[in-house]
Parts: sequence; C-alpha cells; structure tokens
Amino acid sequence: MSQKNKAFVIIMFFLITLGILGGVYWRFIQKIGVTRRIILFRMTIFSKNKAITSGSPLPPPPFLTDSGTFSFPKKVPPGTLIRISSSIAMVLLNQALKNSFEQQFPETQVIVNTQASDESIDLLLKGSIDIAAISRHLTSHEESQGLTALLIDKNVLAMVIGAQNYFRDELKEAQVVDIFQGKIINWLISKRSPGATQVINHPSASSTRHIFEQLILKGRNCSNTPNITTTTQETTTSVLQNLGTDGISHETYLQIKNPQAVRAVPTDYHTLEVPKYPYRRSFYYVYRKPSSEAVKIFLGYVFSPMGEKIISDIQ
Repeated sequence: MSQKNKAFVIIMFFLITLGILGGVYWRFIQKIGVTRRIILFRMTIFSKNKAITSGSPLPPPPFLTDSGTFSFPKKVPPGTLIRISSSIAMVLLNQALKNSFEQQFPETQVIVNTQASDESIDLLLKGSIDIAAISRHLTSHEESQGLTALLIDKNVLAMVIGAQNYFRDELKEAQVVDIFQGKIINWLISKRSPGATQVINHPSASSTRHIFEQLILKGRNCSNTPNITTTTQETTTSVLQNLGTDGISHETYLQIKNPQAVRAVPTDYHTLEVPKYPYRRSFYYVYRKPSSEAVKIFLGYVFSPMGEKIISDIQ
C-alpha cells in the first residue's frame, strides 16, 4: 500500500473514531440534562411537603354567588339579632363576619353556634336559626322544603400528617382511597418510611368526613380496620393532636394553615396552592324562603365588597 493510501486510511480512521466519541459524549450530556430536570422537578414537588404556614397562599376565592336579592344594608335597626348555626369548618369565617358586622352596626348581635351540617339544617327547618352555614350541597329533599343555598367560598381539603412523620413523598389519589379503606396499613409505600399507618378519622356526623367520603371515596364509607381511629369530638385539635409520627387525616385548609405541628401531603404531584389540586370543598349559607329581614340584612353585608374582603382575608 502506498504512503498516500496509508495516510488516507489513518485520517479516515481518526475521523470515524472522533465521530463515535462525539456521539457518545452528546448522548451522555443529554442523559445528564434529563436526569437533572427530573431531579429538579421532584425537588419542586416534594420541597413543599412541609409544615403549613400562612405563607402558603391559596388561589383567590371565587366570586360570591349573589342571587340579586340582597343588597348592602344602609341602616340596621338597633336590637337586630341574627342566629347562625355553623359547621366546624366555617367557624373562623363566620366569627370574622360576625365581628365585622357588629362593629359596622352597633347595637346588633350575631350569634354563631357550632353544629354539624345536618343538625344546622334541622334547626333551620324548625325556625330555631336564621342561617345554616354548611360545607355540603343541599339534597333535593331539603330544597323541596323551601331551603336555598348560596355559595360563599371554596376551600381545599388537605391530607395532613404530623410534622415529625418520616414520610416525605406524595400520595397517589388511589393510595389515599386505599389508606382510608384499610387496604394500606403501613408506610411501606415509601421506601424511607416503614411502619404502621394510623388513620385519624372524623366522627360519623362530621360534615368534613361527609365531604371526604363523597369527594374522595366516591360515596363509600371509611373502613373500621384496627389501624383507623374515629375521634369522638368534631374539633380540629382532637384530630391533629393524635397524628403523632405515623398518623394521617384530612382537614380543611382554613383549620390548619397556622399550626406548625402538621404537614400537607401533595396528592398526584399537586400541592395545596395549585389550581389542579383535586380535593376542594364548597361552603354555603342556607336560608329558608321567604327570607326574613335578618337574613336580608346579613347576606346583604356578606355579598358586599366589605364582606368579600373579609372572606378573602380569611383565605
């Protein structure tokens, strides 16, 4: 073989080798880039599985569903009494509206008592209260009895665990169902969090539990397996204090946004503040037609810009 041909072969061999090495290097860089994006994506999700604070904002509440019947009361007669029976999930909201209303209109009184949504409806039908503040839809039977529900606000239903729980991953929606159905009884769904799973459930009459079973369990009841404990009182404190290091429960965001002892668990890669978070519930004010003067006065205040601001601030 001539020197010229030998030189040509060497050059071609060099170019081919260089091309192969370049291709390998390019694929290596691409793989690193993809891995880095995956890691950053997971960090974005799981860095928010942390203690809930008021610094975790939710999307703004929806505009109130004003039926057009109620307008801001320019003058309220002294001695006006408004009786409200509220579900536990709406207590903070109702207390804020009560305080603002009484400050705006001296010599008036707004009484807010706490009852389960079903009991509040019964009191309304009996004429014992003016407004029922509930966290579920009215049934067709209740509507047939002259009751009308107005949407006041929407809020997130969060899956919560204790701040010291070792679980740091997200839950799939199917896993949430299985946990509360007693099919998943340990934290082995996370390789880093072995151990039994203790479910802290709300009382059977709880509106929060009712919404959870309708929204998440699709109408099925929570299980009664040995690892599921039902509290006897419908209070946020009784639920959160029992979470410990291995417990899980569900609570309305309004009830847990300040305590530092709990963390919200992302569901299907969505954290509480994103619009696609799957678990949301609605709050309603229910009154009986024809509406009384007390109802017109209070709902006129709630539907005003002043009332909307109070609801937004509570969020």
